[in-house]
Amino acid sequence: MTDQTAPAQSTGRPSPARHRLKILSYNVHSCIGTDRRLDPGRVAEVIAAVEPDVIGLQELDVGRSRTGGIDQAHAIASLLQMEFHFHAALNVAEERYGDAILTALPARMVKGAGLPSHGEQRGALWVEIDVGEHKLQVFNTHLGLLGSDRMRQIGEILGPAWIGAPACQGKPTILIGDFNAIPLTATYRTVARRMGDAPLLSGTKARATFPSRFPLLRIDHVFVSGDITPVETQVVSTPLSRQASDHLPLLVTVEL
Repeated sequence: MTDQTAPAQSTGRPSPARHRLKILSYNVHSCIGTDRRLDPGRVAEVIAAVEPDVIGLQELDVGRSRTGGIDQAHAIASLLQMEFHFHAALNVAEERYGDAILTALPARMVKGAGLPSHGEQRGALWVEIDVGEHKLQVFNTHLGLLGSDRMRQIGEILGPAWIGAPACQGKPTILIGDFNAIPLTATYRTVARRMGDAPLLSGTKARATFPSRFPLLRIDHVFVSGDITPVETQVVSTPLSRQASDHLPLLVTVEL
């Protein structure tokens, strides 16, 4: 993260510092790559190469026998030397599966909860991050495969229990996630009526993120409130990222 202080105003006092942040959304597919290899370290290497400040990860396994009982959120955060907040959308005995927000900035978990689901259970988490004088509100989610589920889920996230909550009002807000929804869908349009699609606002051509080997669908998104300015977008497509997961990471640089 870099801080840039604007020139002094006519009052003789400096204006508030502008803060530049790199925001990453990445569905890591339980750290199982397109070559069927399980490797959290490879996922961390993909992330480290682009040096994000705030990361939303989806499809993490924690203590699941299918992936060797690893706490993938902890493993990736440790390799990146970041703190993390994890919410399990799915709990089966001691096995958990869900999403996380990682950052090296001061951060507090506000909320983690399930979302209305008739298909596979989905959830979301909300973390407040200190960025200079700002209290940045970051939401991360992974919406369902069924259109009816997605509409209920995004309605919940945009409603008074989450982004519409009094604690969120008037504060810079970012919504990260795998929405399983391309821009033509009602799910996407519902969010776009309330928040800005960061890749489009950055002036960079919006690119597909799934599947990673031959991307056809833009289903991973970063949305921002009006007081955040997206300045650059990159879909991270490298030989390593095309192997590490079935999604490519979406990196958006913003200014507060």
